[in-house]
Amino acid sequence: MLARLERDSARAKSLQTRETEFREIQAEEIEGPIISGTSQGSGEYFSRIGIGHPPSQVYMVLDTGSDVNWVQCSPCADCYQQADPIFEPASSSTFSPLTCETQQCKSLDVSECRNDTCLYEVSYGDGSYTVGDFVTESITFSGSSSVENVAIGCGHNNEGLFVGAAGLLGLGGGALSFPSQINASSFSYCLVDRDSDSTSTLEFGGATPPNAVTAPIIKNSKLDTFYYVDLTGISVAGNMLSVNPSDFEIADNGDGGVIVDSGTAVTRLKTDVYNTLRDEFVKGTRHLPSTNGVALFDTCYDLKSMKSVEVPTVSFHFSNGNELALPAKNYLIPVDSSSTFCFAFAPSLSSLSIIGNVQQQGTRVSFDLVNSLIGFSSNQCL
Repeated sequence: MLARLERDSARAKSLQTRETEFREIQAEEIEGPIISGTSQGSGEYFSRIGIGHPPSQVYMVLDTGSDVNWVQCSPCADCYQQADPIFEPASSSTFSPLTCETQQCKSLDVSECRNDTCLYEVSYGDGSYTVGDFVTESITFSGSSSVENVAIGCGHNNEGLFVGAAGLLGLGGGALSFPSQINASSFSYCLVDRDSDSTSTLEFGGATPPNAVTAPIIKNSKLDTFYYVDLTGISVAGNMLSVNPSDFEIADNGDGGVIVDSGTAVTRLKTDVYNTLRDEFVKGTRHLPSTNGVALFDTCYDLKSMKSVEVPTVSFHFSNGNELALPAKNYLIPVDSSSTFCFAFAPSLSSLSIIGNVQQQGTRVSFDLVNSLIGFSSNQCL
Protein backbone atom coordinates (compact mmCIF):
# COMPACT_ATOMS: atom_id res chain seq x y z
CA MET A 1 0.00 0.00 0.00
CA LEU A 2 2.73 2.49 0.96
CA ALA A 3 4.79 1.79 -2.18
CA ARG A 4 1.65 2.28 -4.27
CA LEU A 5 0.99 5.63 -2.59
CA GLU A 6 4.55 6.77 -3.35
CA ARG A 7 4.03 5.95 -7.02
CA ASP A 8 0.66 7.68 -6.92
CA SER A 9 2.27 10.86 -5.61
CA ALA A 10 4.85 10.78 -8.40
CA ARG A 11 2.18 10.21 -11.04
CA ALA A 12 0.06 13.07 -9.74
CA LYS A 13 3.12 15.31 -9.82
CA SER A 14 3.81 14.35 -13.43
CA LEU A 15 0.22 15.04 -14.52
CA GLN A 16 0.41 18.41 -12.84
CA THR A 17 3.75 19.15 -14.54
CA ARG A 18 2.24 18.41 -17.95
CA GLU A 19 -0.06 21.38 -17.66
CA THR A 20 2.21 23.27 -19.61
CA GLU A 21 -5.78 13.08 -39.32
CA PHE A 22 -6.00 9.16 -39.15
CA ARG A 23 -7.68 6.52 -41.21
CA GLU A 24 -10.98 6.02 -39.43
CA ILE A 25 -11.35 2.64 -37.73
CA GLN A 26 -14.83 1.21 -37.50
CA ALA A 27 -16.22 2.05 -34.07
CA GLU A 28 -18.45 -0.81 -33.02
CA GLU A 29 -19.80 -1.46 -29.57
CA ILE A 30 -16.73 -2.92 -27.89
CA GLU A 31 -16.60 -4.37 -24.39
CA GLY A 32 -13.84 -5.82 -22.24
CA PRO A 33 -13.42 -6.89 -18.61
CA ILE A 34 -12.00 -4.73 -15.82
CA ILE A 35 -10.31 -6.14 -12.74
CA SER A 36 -8.50 -4.57 -9.82
CA GLY A 37 -4.74 -5.05 -10.10
CA THR A 38 -4.42 -5.71 -6.36
CA SER A 39 -4.02 -9.47 -6.90
CA GLN A 40 -1.03 -8.65 -9.13
CA GLY A 41 0.41 -6.29 -6.52
CA SER A 42 -0.78 -3.18 -8.37
CA GLY A 43 -3.02 -0.27 -7.40
CA GLU A 44 -4.04 0.17 -11.04
CA TYR A 45 -7.06 -1.25 -12.85
CA PHE A 46 -6.52 -3.71 -15.70
CA SER A 47 -8.41 -4.95 -18.73
CA ARG A 48 -7.79 -8.27 -20.50
CA ILE A 49 -6.95 -7.51 -24.12
CA GLY A 50 -5.77 -9.57 -27.10
CA ILE A 51 -2.82 -8.13 -29.04
CA GLY A 52 -2.08 -9.25 -32.61
CA HIS A 53 -3.39 -12.11 -34.72
CA PRO A 54 -3.80 -14.70 -33.40
CA PRO A 55 -4.49 -12.64 -30.23
CA SER A 56 -2.02 -12.85 -27.34
CA GLN A 57 -4.05 -12.21 -24.18
CA VAL A 58 -2.45 -9.73 -21.76
CA TYR A 59 -3.39 -7.42 -18.90
CA MET A 60 -3.30 -3.70 -19.79
CA VAL A 61 -3.51 -0.75 -17.38
CA LEU A 62 -6.49 1.54 -18.09
CA ASP A 63 -5.42 5.18 -18.08
CA THR A 64 -7.60 8.20 -18.88
CA GLY A 65 -4.61 10.44 -18.13
CA SER A 66 -2.52 9.40 -21.15
CA ASP A 67 -2.95 8.71 -24.85
CA VAL A 68 -0.29 6.33 -26.18
CA ASN A 69 -1.17 2.63 -26.15
CA TRP A 70 1.79 0.30 -25.69
CA VAL A 71 2.78 -3.25 -24.80
CA GLN A 72 6.09 -4.85 -23.81
CA CYS A 73 7.60 -6.58 -26.85
CA SER A 74 10.18 -9.22 -27.60
CA PRO A 75 13.11 -8.92 -27.96
CA CYS A 76 13.41 -7.20 -24.59
CA ALA A 77 16.46 -5.07 -23.94
CA ASP A 78 14.90 -4.19 -20.60
CA CYS A 79 11.46 -5.40 -19.50
CA TYR A 80 9.84 -5.50 -16.07
CA GLN A 81 7.99 -8.59 -14.82
CA GLN A 82 4.47 -9.14 -16.13
CA ALA A 83 1.84 -11.82 -15.50
CA ASP A 84 1.66 -13.03 -19.13
CA PRO A 85 4.34 -14.00 -21.66
CA ILE A 86 6.00 -11.05 -23.43
CA PHE A 87 4.31 -10.27 -26.76
CA GLU A 88 6.12 -11.76 -29.76
CA PRO A 89 5.68 -9.54 -32.85
CA ALA A 90 7.04 -12.29 -35.10
CA SER A 91 4.10 -14.53 -34.19
CA SER A 92 1.48 -11.95 -35.26
CA SER A 93 0.35 -11.69 -38.88
CA THR A 94 -1.07 -8.17 -38.34
CA PHE A 95 2.05 -6.51 -36.88
CA SER A 96 3.11 -3.58 -39.10
CA PRO A 97 5.76 -0.91 -38.28
CA LEU A 98 4.80 2.71 -38.95
CA THR A 99 7.00 4.93 -41.11
CA CYS A 100 8.15 8.33 -39.95
CA GLU A 101 5.94 10.21 -42.40
CA THR A 102 2.70 8.84 -40.98
CA GLN A 103 0.33 11.10 -39.08
CA GLN A 104 0.45 8.67 -36.15
CA CYS A 105 4.23 9.09 -35.84
CA LYS A 106 3.97 12.87 -36.17
CA SER A 107 1.37 12.94 -33.38
CA LEU A 108 3.80 11.54 -30.80
CA ASP A 109 5.19 13.99 -28.23
CA VAL A 110 8.60 12.29 -28.46
CA SER A 111 9.66 10.30 -31.52
CA GLU A 112 12.71 9.37 -33.58
CA CYS A 113 13.38 7.91 -36.99
CA ARG A 114 15.51 4.81 -37.62
CA ASN A 115 15.69 3.33 -41.11
CA ASP A 116 12.45 5.21 -41.86
CA THR A 117 10.60 3.41 -39.06
CA CYS A 118 9.02 5.35 -36.21
CA LEU A 119 10.38 5.03 -32.67
CA TYR A 120 8.42 6.31 -29.67
CA GLU A 121 9.21 7.22 -26.08
CA VAL A 122 6.76 7.87 -23.25
CA SER A 123 7.81 8.84 -19.71
CA TYR A 124 5.66 8.88 -16.59
CA GLY A 125 6.04 10.86 -13.39
CA ASP A 126 7.28 8.03 -11.19
CA GLY A 127 10.34 7.43 -13.38
CA SER A 128 8.59 4.75 -15.43
CA TYR A 129 9.10 4.87 -19.19
CA THR A 130 8.65 2.84 -22.37
CA VAL A 131 10.71 3.06 -25.58
CA GLY A 132 10.37 1.06 -28.77
CA ASP A 133 8.84 0.78 -32.22
CA PHE A 134 5.60 2.54 -33.06
CA VAL A 135 3.46 0.12 -35.06
CA THR A 136 -0.08 -0.79 -35.98
CA GLU A 137 -1.61 -3.95 -34.64
CA SER A 138 -5.00 -5.56 -34.15
CA ILE A 139 -6.59 -5.39 -30.70
CA THR A 140 -9.28 -7.79 -29.53
CA PHE A 141 -11.57 -7.46 -26.53
CA SER A 142 -13.34 -10.52 -25.16
CA GLY A 143 -16.62 -11.13 -26.92
CA SER A 144 -15.89 -8.43 -29.51
CA SER A 145 -14.52 -8.49 -33.02
CA SER A 146 -10.96 -7.29 -33.59
CA VAL A 147 -10.13 -3.65 -34.16
CA GLU A 148 -7.50 -3.49 -36.90
CA ASN A 149 -4.64 -1.06 -37.47
CA VAL A 150 -4.50 0.47 -34.01
CA ALA A 151 -1.36 2.56 -33.47
CA ILE A 152 0.47 1.06 -30.49
CA GLY A 153 3.94 1.15 -29.01
CA CYS A 154 5.98 -2.05 -29.10
CA GLY A 155 8.23 -1.45 -26.10
CA HIS A 156 11.68 -3.05 -26.02
CA ASN A 157 12.98 -0.87 -23.17
CA ASN A 158 10.48 -0.54 -20.34
CA GLU A 159 11.11 0.43 -16.78
CA GLY A 160 8.74 1.09 -13.93
CA LEU A 161 6.13 0.04 -11.46
CA PHE A 162 3.41 -1.20 -13.78
CA VAL A 163 3.50 -4.53 -11.89
CA GLY A 164 1.81 -7.42 -13.63
CA ALA A 165 0.40 -5.54 -16.61
CA ALA A 166 1.96 -5.97 -20.06
CA GLY A 167 1.35 -2.36 -21.03
CA LEU A 168 -1.17 0.43 -21.08
CA LEU A 169 -4.39 1.32 -22.89
CA GLY A 170 -4.50 5.10 -23.31
CA LEU A 171 -8.04 6.41 -22.82
CA GLY A 172 -7.23 10.14 -22.90
CA GLY A 173 -8.62 12.76 -25.25
CA GLY A 174 -5.61 13.06 -27.58
CA ALA A 175 -5.39 11.82 -31.16
CA LEU A 176 -3.44 8.64 -30.34
CA SER A 177 -5.71 7.37 -27.55
CA PHE A 178 -7.77 4.25 -28.18
CA PRO A 179 -11.16 6.07 -28.06
CA SER A 180 -9.88 8.66 -30.55
CA GLN A 181 -8.47 6.03 -32.91
CA ILE A 182 -11.76 4.13 -33.08
CA ASN A 183 -13.70 7.41 -33.32
CA ALA A 184 -15.71 6.42 -30.25
CA SER A 185 -18.75 8.55 -29.48
CA SER A 186 -18.58 7.39 -25.86
CA PHE A 187 -16.92 4.99 -23.46
CA SER A 188 -17.38 4.00 -19.85
CA TYR A 189 -15.74 1.96 -17.14
CA CYS A 190 -16.68 0.75 -13.69
CA LEU A 191 -13.92 0.28 -11.16
CA VAL A 192 -14.67 -2.58 -8.79
CA ASP A 193 -13.68 -2.18 -5.16
CA ARG A 194 -9.90 -2.33 -4.92
CA ASP A 195 -9.81 -5.51 -2.84
CA SER A 196 -12.55 -7.28 -4.81
CA ASP A 197 -11.84 -10.27 -7.07
CA SER A 198 -14.98 -9.57 -9.12
CA THR A 199 -14.90 -8.10 -12.63
CA SER A 200 -16.70 -5.25 -14.31
CA THR A 201 -16.59 -3.84 -17.83
CA LEU A 202 -14.92 -1.29 -20.07
CA GLU A 203 -17.44 -0.38 -22.77
CA PHE A 204 -17.20 1.69 -25.95
CA GLY A 205 -20.26 3.05 -27.74
CA GLY A 206 -22.85 2.58 -25.00
CA ALA A 207 -25.29 5.15 -23.62
CA THR A 208 -24.82 6.92 -20.30
CA PRO A 209 -27.12 5.26 -17.71
CA PRO A 210 -30.29 7.34 -17.18
CA ASN A 211 -29.68 7.66 -13.43
CA ALA A 212 -26.19 9.13 -13.88
CA VAL A 213 -25.10 12.32 -12.18
CA THR A 214 -23.70 14.23 -15.14
CA ALA A 215 -21.10 16.98 -15.26
CA PRO A 216 -19.87 19.05 -18.21
CA ILE A 217 -16.50 18.20 -19.75
CA ILE A 218 -14.61 21.40 -20.44
CA LYS A 219 -11.80 21.80 -22.95
CA ASN A 220 -8.30 22.99 -22.18
CA SER A 221 -6.96 24.62 -25.33
CA LYS A 222 -3.40 23.93 -24.18
CA LEU A 223 -3.79 20.19 -23.53
CA ASP A 224 -6.14 17.69 -25.15
CA THR A 225 -5.26 14.54 -23.17
CA PHE A 226 -7.09 15.21 -19.91
CA TYR A 227 -10.83 15.13 -19.24
CA TYR A 228 -11.58 18.30 -17.28
CA VAL A 229 -14.81 18.42 -15.31
CA ASP A 230 -16.61 21.64 -14.39
CA LEU A 231 -16.43 21.30 -10.60
CA THR A 232 -17.70 24.39 -8.80
CA GLY A 233 -17.76 23.34 -5.15
CA ILE A 234 -17.42 20.65 -2.48
CA SER A 235 -19.69 20.12 0.51
CA VAL A 236 -19.30 18.22 3.78
CA ALA A 237 -22.51 17.14 5.55
CA GLY A 238 -24.42 19.49 3.27
CA ASN A 239 -22.29 22.53 4.09
CA MET A 240 -20.53 24.09 1.11
CA LEU A 241 -16.86 24.75 1.71
CA SER A 242 -15.82 28.38 1.68
CA VAL A 243 -13.35 28.23 -1.19
CA ASN A 244 -12.65 30.42 -4.18
CA PRO A 245 -14.37 29.10 -7.36
CA SER A 246 -11.20 30.01 -9.28
CA ASP A 247 -9.47 27.18 -7.38
CA PHE A 248 -11.21 24.76 -9.77
CA GLU A 249 -10.90 26.77 -13.00
CA ILE A 250 -8.52 26.41 -15.94
CA ALA A 251 -6.32 29.49 -16.23
CA ASP A 252 -5.61 31.23 -19.53
CA ASN A 253 -2.17 29.59 -19.67
CA GLY A 254 -3.73 26.10 -19.36
CA ASP A 255 -2.81 25.52 -15.71
CA GLY A 256 -5.34 24.48 -13.08
CA GLY A 257 -8.68 22.80 -13.57
CA VAL A 258 -10.01 19.47 -12.29
CA ILE A 259 -9.50 16.21 -14.20
CA VAL A 260 -11.02 12.74 -13.82
CA ASP A 261 -8.18 10.20 -13.92
CA SER A 262 -8.44 6.41 -13.72
CA GLY A 263 -4.68 6.00 -13.24
CA THR A 264 -4.24 8.18 -10.13
CA ALA A 265 -5.51 6.57 -6.93
CA VAL A 266 -6.07 9.42 -4.49
CA THR A 267 -7.90 12.67 -5.26
CA ARG A 268 -5.61 15.72 -5.15
CA LEU A 269 -6.92 19.21 -4.41
CA LYS A 270 -5.18 22.56 -4.25
CA THR A 271 -3.66 22.87 -0.80
CA ASP A 272 -6.01 25.57 0.50
CA VAL A 273 -9.05 23.63 -0.77
CA TYR A 274 -7.75 20.41 0.76
CA ASN A 275 -7.09 22.07 4.12
CA THR A 276 -10.61 23.52 4.21
CA LEU A 277 -12.12 20.13 3.25
CA ARG A 278 -10.08 18.24 5.83
CA ASP A 279 -10.85 20.68 8.63
CA GLU A 280 -14.58 20.46 7.91
CA PHE A 281 -14.41 16.64 7.82
CA VAL A 282 -12.47 16.55 11.11
CA LYS A 283 -15.21 18.67 12.75
CA GLY A 284 -17.70 15.94 11.89
CA THR A 285 -15.52 13.07 13.10
CA ARG A 286 -14.52 14.29 16.56
CA HIS A 287 -16.22 11.21 18.00
CA LEU A 288 -13.71 8.92 16.23
CA PRO A 289 -10.33 8.03 17.82
CA SER A 290 -7.60 9.69 15.74
CA THR A 291 -4.12 8.31 15.14
CA ASN A 292 -0.92 9.30 13.35
CA GLY A 293 -0.93 10.06 9.64
CA VAL A 294 0.19 7.42 7.13
CA ALA A 295 2.24 8.24 4.01
CA LEU A 296 0.49 11.10 2.16
CA PHE A 297 -2.57 10.94 4.46
CA ASP A 298 -2.54 13.37 7.39
CA THR A 299 -5.98 12.50 8.84
CA CYS A 300 -6.29 8.94 10.13
CA TYR A 301 -8.35 7.02 12.68
CA ASP A 302 -7.90 3.89 14.78
CA LEU A 303 -11.20 2.06 14.33
CA LYS A 304 -10.33 -1.39 15.68
CA SER A 305 -12.66 -0.97 18.67
CA MET A 306 -15.62 0.09 16.51
CA LYS A 307 -18.08 -2.18 14.71
CA SER A 308 -19.49 0.61 12.54
CA VAL A 309 -18.89 4.32 12.11
CA GLU A 310 -20.79 7.29 10.78
CA VAL A 311 -18.97 10.03 8.94
CA PRO A 312 -20.19 13.20 7.20
CA THR A 313 -21.02 12.90 3.50
CA VAL A 314 -18.58 14.48 1.06
CA SER A 315 -20.15 15.70 -2.21
CA PHE A 316 -18.86 17.22 -5.43
CA HIS A 317 -20.97 19.99 -7.01
CA PHE A 318 -20.91 20.80 -10.72
CA SER A 319 -21.74 23.85 -12.83
CA ASN A 320 -25.01 22.32 -14.09
CA GLY A 321 -26.34 22.14 -10.51
CA ASN A 322 -25.79 18.39 -10.10
CA GLU A 323 -24.35 16.89 -6.93
CA LEU A 324 -22.30 13.70 -6.63
CA ALA A 325 -22.43 12.32 -3.08
CA LEU A 326 -19.49 9.97 -2.52
CA PRO A 327 -19.95 6.69 -0.62
CA ALA A 328 -18.07 6.80 2.69
CA LYS A 329 -15.92 3.81 1.65
CA ASN A 330 -14.56 5.96 -1.18
CA TYR A 331 -12.99 8.51 1.14
CA LEU A 332 -12.39 6.73 4.46
CA ILE A 333 -10.20 3.80 3.48
CA PRO A 334 -8.20 1.10 5.30
CA VAL A 335 -4.43 1.51 5.02
CA ASP A 336 -3.24 -1.49 7.04
CA SER A 337 -4.48 -4.70 8.66
CA SER A 338 -4.84 -3.05 12.08
CA SER A 339 -8.05 -1.12 11.34
CA THR A 340 -6.31 2.16 10.62
CA PHE A 341 -8.49 4.19 8.25
CA CYS A 342 -7.49 7.45 6.58
CA PHE A 343 -9.27 10.33 4.87
CA ALA A 344 -8.40 9.57 1.25
CA PHE A 345 -7.75 13.03 -0.14
CA ALA A 346 -4.39 14.75 -0.45
CA PRO A 347 -3.07 18.27 -1.02
CA SER A 348 -1.49 19.23 -4.31
CA LEU A 349 1.26 21.80 -4.61
CA SER A 350 0.12 22.39 -8.18
CA SER A 351 -2.97 24.21 -9.37
CA LEU A 352 -4.24 21.04 -11.11
CA SER A 353 -6.77 18.97 -9.14
CA ILE A 354 -7.29 15.26 -9.85
CA ILE A 355 -10.33 13.08 -9.05
CA GLY A 356 -8.68 9.69 -8.56
CA ASN A 357 -9.83 6.09 -8.77
CA VAL A 358 -10.38 5.59 -5.02
CA GLN A 359 -13.21 8.12 -5.26
CA GLN A 360 -14.52 6.40 -8.41
CA GLN A 361 -14.80 2.86 -6.98
CA GLY A 362 -18.16 1.17 -7.45
CA THR A 363 -19.25 3.89 -9.88
CA ARG A 364 -19.72 3.61 -13.64
CA VAL A 365 -17.95 6.61 -15.11
CA SER A 366 -19.28 7.41 -18.60
CA PHE A 367 -17.60 9.74 -21.08
CA ASP A 368 -20.08 11.12 -23.62
CA LEU A 369 -17.63 12.55 -26.15
CA VAL A 370 -20.35 13.93 -28.45
CA ASN A 371 -22.21 15.95 -25.82
CA SER A 372 -19.12 16.62 -23.65
CA LEU A 373 -20.54 15.10 -20.47
CA ILE A 374 -19.12 12.79 -17.81
CA GLY A 375 -21.69 10.65 -16.01
CA PHE A 376 -21.29 9.05 -12.57
CA SER A 377 -23.64 6.11 -11.83
CA SER A 378 -23.43 4.50 -8.40
CA ASN A 379 -23.55 0.71 -8.06
CA GLN A 380 -23.40 0.12 -11.82
CA CYS A 381 -20.43 -2.26 -11.91
CA LEU A 382 -22.43 -5.28 -13.08
